[in-house]
Amino acid sequence: MAKPKKSDRQAIIDKMRAEQRGAERRRGFAIVGVCVAVAVLIVGAAAYQPIKNWWDLRQFKSIDLASIGAPASSCQKVITKKADGNQQHVDPGTPMTYPDSPPAFGKHWSVWDSIDRKLYTAADRPELGELVHNEEHGYTLMWYDQTVAKNADQMKEVEAIASKFQSDTNLRNKFKAVPWLSSDGKPFPNGQHVAFTHWTSGASTGGEQQGVWQYCSQPSGAALKDFMLKYPYTDSPEPTVM
Repeated sequence: MAKPKKSDRQAIIDKMRAEQRGAERRRGFAIVGVCVAVAVLIVGAAAYQPIKNWWDLRQFKSIDLASIGAPASSCQKVITKKADGNQQHVDPGTPMTYPDSPPAFGKHWSVWDSIDRKLYTAADRPELGELVHNEEHGYTLMWYDQTVAKNADQMKEVEAIASKFQSDTNLRNKFKAVPWLSSDGKPFPNGQHVAFTHWTSGASTGGEQQGVWQYCSQPSGAALKDFMLKYPYTDSPEPTVM
């Protein structure tokens, strides 16, 4: 069999090289395409939750706080206890334990959380010693336990309630929704998964500082509204501090 001419062999080599370059380009395009697709998925996933939250909360935007969540009847009667700990500050980072679940008063850290943040999850909640200082300044805290945290519909109600207090200049919006964790202390009373707490100066309770609690089986904007009207930020040991 006759050998291919040199020019024929070169043509074959050139063809093979061209085919190889074409295959490499196609692989490169495929890799770029996969990278772009992955990047789009990552960006989309990051944007999805904020967009979904905004979309879900639209239904609550035009309704009153009292219309969010369960009726006030889902909550127990308010209970009170003589308070102590006013102006008893300890260094930030000091481990704090409290006899009540959750605490409404007591010795606390010398720092407190700013007014601008209204909603926390277990991943980023301030420590108890910091939150009790907020209560000394007149904040009402709405604590929710893990039963609520695991219920998507009820957590949406918690988010909607928190969204009604977005101002960081109006002291009447001294409110925070925070989780109560198993590591914090005893669980809430049987069947109760939400607790409102306030540290009163005594203006609403006969002259002595008291801790105030109201437990609820579910998030209730109606009960919270009544609670904050009865125990406003002005009725606290240090109401003018942000």
